[in-house]
Amino acid sequence: MNEKQKRIFMTIAGVLITGFSVGIFNLALFGMDPFQVFAHGVWNHTSIGFGTFYTIVNLLMLIGIFFIDRTKIGLGTVINIFLLGYVVQFSSWLFNIWIPMPSLIVRSVALAIGIIVICFGSALYFTGDLGVSTYDAVALIMTEKKVAKFQYCRIATDLVCTITGFLLGATVGVGTLITALFMGPIIAFFNRTVAIPFRYGKNVPIDLK
Repeated sequence: MNEKQKRIFMTIAGVLITGFSVGIFNLALFGMDPFQVFAHGVWNHTSIGFGTFYTIVNLLMLIGIFFIDRTKIGLGTVINIFLLGYVVQFSSWLFNIWIPMPSLIVRSVALAIGIIVICFGSALYFTGDLGVSTYDAVALIMTEKKVAKFQYCRIATDLVCTITGFLLGATVGVGTLITALFMGPIIAFFNRTVAIPFRYGKNVPIDLK
């Protein structure tokens, strides 16, 4: 598999894995992810449908990213916008059929698995570097601008979204807080141990080691 094929594979597989993980989160029922908390908080103060509002938010962020760092827009961005929703819908339906009434233990296990799976998928498609979702691009751009290491930038953006959404009336669950605090470091771990070695092999760039 050559470099281009690896990047395409990592991007498609990574986005599909993250979409599938949302179904696991929905099974856990421990709260939305930080960006969803932010979006629902702001949406509570509008009079339009959530689908329309969410599209507008993503388009506005896409415009901003286009002018700040258009390299973050690509195949991964397109898949996130047009395919991810269907993957989430399918995985949520599948788990609802398999486990219609999950116990607290099953929900807790699902939360832990969901976080690991979404971080693994995110690491793959971030390192594939063929475009990311509008929200994911924020922490990556901050990292490249030397604001801080990725895990700290991600924790910061997740906490800002969680706190803002909560103050605007959105519901924050245990899963939201766990995701906000641990998703950045776990993605960084999978970057170092799986995604970067898979893409670069022994020729890892010095700044990625």
